Amino acid sequence: MARIAGIDLPKNKRGVIGLTYIYGIGRSRAQMILSNAGVDENIKVQDWNDEQLSAIRNQMNDIKVEGALRSEVQLNIKRLMDIGCQRGIRHRSGLPLRGQRTKNNSRTRKGRRKTVANKKK
Repeated sequence: MARIAGIDLPKNKRGVIGLTYIYGIGRSRAQMILSNAGVDENIKVQDWNDEQLSAIRNQMNDIKVEGALRSEVQLNIKRLMDIGCQRGIRHRSGLPLRGQRTKNNSRTRKGRRKTVANKKK
């Protein structure tokens, strides 16, 4: 079983897909890592030998992944909230950040609907 950056990679997946299970690595970065390490991207994770695994780990040493990347993202969000900029205010109030309309959609950010009772006339 291949274990890289504290993550158990799935054995029956191709190398490119298996590396994307690590937070901070997508398809293009996985292809770059495997090509620099000299590993064919079509080889399954269970078929990697120890030399290939160590070459992949060496390529990933300079890339920020998993816990370090998550903490950096959280610190960036906290910085935005502390300086009180528009994006920080939207983060604080749980609304979409990038200019989307909120009248009808954006249920993912706002959560379940809170019904407001109508005043009787």
